[in-house]
Amino acid sequence: MKKLLILLILCLIVMAGCSNAGPFVTDIAYDGEGNLLVTKNMIVLDAFMGTISNGENPQTIVIKAPKKE
Repeated sequence: MKKLLILLILCLIVMAGCSNAGPFVTDIAYDGEGNLLVTKNMIVLDAFMGTISNGENPQTIVIKAPKKE
């Protein structure tokens, strides 16, 4: 019984690590004023269907260019 419980816990740990990969940079753009627009999004792995897709909440970060004097 103890071996079965340990095997079950190990299987759950392995399965939990395969659900999503985390945030990745999905787009880098230039806005015409010297600033960079960096978009991050979650990458979601659907192990049942075998597909990878973007998440639903992208986050855009604006990196401002230094002002010239």
